[in-house]
Amino acid sequence: MNLQVLPSILLLVISSVHAFPYTELAQYIDSHQEEYVEALRDWVAIESDSSNVLKRQDIHRMMEVAAQKLRLMGGNVELVDIGEQELPDGQTLALPKVVTAQFGNDPNKETVCVYGHVDVQPAKLEDGWATDPYNLTEINGNLYGRGASDNKAPVLAWIHAVEAYQSLNMDLPVNVKFVIEGMEETGSNGLDAMIVAQRDTFFSDVDYIIISDCGWLSRRPALTYGTRGNCYFFAEVEGPKKDLHSGVYGGAVIEPMTDLIGILDTLISPSGKILIPGIREAVAPLSDEEWKMYQDIQFDMENYKSKIGVNQLMYSNKVDLLAHLWRYPTVTIHGIEGAFSDPGTKTVIPAKVTAKFSIRQVPNMDPAMVKKQVTDYLHSVFAKRKSPNKLKVTMVIGAKPWLADTQHALYEAGKAAVKKVFDMDPDLIREGGTIPIARTFQDVTGKSLVMMPIGGFDDGLHSQNEKISRYNYIEGTKLFIAYLNEVAQIKKSSV
Repeated sequence: MNLQVLPSILLLVISSVHAFPYTELAQYIDSHQEEYVEALRDWVAIESDSSNVLKRQDIHRMMEVAAQKLRLMGGNVELVDIGEQELPDGQTLALPKVVTAQFGNDPNKETVCVYGHVDVQPAKLEDGWATDPYNLTEINGNLYGRGASDNKAPVLAWIHAVEAYQSLNMDLPVNVKFVIEGMEETGSNGLDAMIVAQRDTFFSDVDYIIISDCGWLSRRPALTYGTRGNCYFFAEVEGPKKDLHSGVYGGAVIEPMTDLIGILDTLISPSGKILIPGIREAVAPLSDEEWKMYQDIQFDMENYKSKIGVNQLMYSNKVDLLAHLWRYPTVTIHGIEGAFSDPGTKTVIPAKVTAKFSIRQVPNMDPAMVKKQVTDYLHSVFAKRKSPNKLKVTMVIGAKPWLADTQHALYEAGKAAVKKVFDMDPDLIREGGTIPIARTFQDVTGKSLVMMPIGGFDDGLHSQNEKISRYNYIEGTKLFIAYLNEVAQIKKSSV
């Protein structure tokens, strides 16, 4: 026997022992996908609408169902009390407990913490759903139901990824922790304080945080590296002591609604230019490298227009459109409280009207500065009207933007996992919406964070007929399995 080949044989044996058994894990996922769909069906059936206080018991039940699933897997599970919610009428209501869980505590392994939520937006069949929103219905490979994509399927996919390793008696490549909440859709009440309180306990050994509460931009898988923040304002104009008849008093009084519409018209131009001094000047410039990233992203503008039902967009080329969706601020006027909006006619002069508008935040904007800029600007515009009415401007939300480094090892691991499962490179994208908890995790814990979506670009989050495709749900579970293995390599490669 040639002894010179022994080291090579030995090396081959050792490497095969430590080879990642992806194929076996993927086959396990495929063979259990009907169970995964049924699990999603059970979760969708729970009407965990966090905006409706009458549904609070449903959310409590949803949290217990999630906790029990993790307990049955042998996790170290806790239901963390985060206090009470004060309602507008002064009453208090218990907030849903936050589920935390831990699988593995090997100090020689990296530890990831997966965040998700199991509360949902409101949904009623009569709102225009084609199917019962709380009865998961499969049509042409799509799983329709409220919360299917946002965020119950991604949470279950992470749980099933851990479960697959366990079922095949394979060691998890990293320690895995979960934080699952039930109030994300209404602002994550109580979660910020919980993260601060457990920074030096539950989060002390966490190396990385993973969020899968977002979606792809096209049919190509994506990794998300940025979200816009949000400053939400109320602008209240108050005049007469009560509503007035427009026939009796119209022409005699200076109407609050006219004042309000007048100042709202000065926020943004028809071409989308924000007119508030200082806002645009604070925005980080678009680099050549970032421009090229946008240029390389797979994005079909015609399909985008068709999906949202418009025949013209604010910008006619892909780079400009994506940049203004992701990395430039925008003003949106959402509505006017106190205005007559019911069907029919009503000849009224409202005594007090309140506009609700928001400005999406991007680097390097600061919500505290934006609050001052908006307040000062609107008061200056209002003063020029010489109106006897009173203006009050209030900022009720001041969420900062979040941005990650796409060259970080977490993102390199994500690219490798996507390549393993989908045999293609992911798009690197930003999110136009706001996920405030991402910035909280980063600021409070000091840990690096990655967003790894599995939802489709056409899932209809917050809308009628929300869905996730069976393909995304099952292949997404495989992605999470592969990602855990890739994250395990980070420490090894840096040694």
